[in-house]
Amino acid sequence: MSQKGKSGKKSAAESLGEMVEAFGSAISEIFKDPELKEKAKEFGKSARASAEAFTSRFKDEDVKDKFRDVGKAAQDFGKSVADHFKEDKDQDE
Repeated sequence: MSQKGKSGKKSAAESLGEMVEAFGSAISEIFKDPELKEKAKEFGKSARASAEAFTSRFKDEDVKDKFRDVGKAAQDFGKSVADHFKEDKDQDE
């Protein structure tokens, strides 16, 4: 069930849950571990429920700043992984 706001965008809680689920799913695929995939799915649902419980806090500036830091860390991680695989591909050629 999607919890979209007035603008039709996903709620922060929904986005957080989906991100955790997607990350866990990707990791479980890498390690071919269906149990890990299920745990990640459960954790994502739990994270979403927890985030929904404090959704009103997403409006606080200090919370926004912390989530910006989380977003930057996620981007940095993604870039690092992409660079790593790019280096591996370049070495194979």
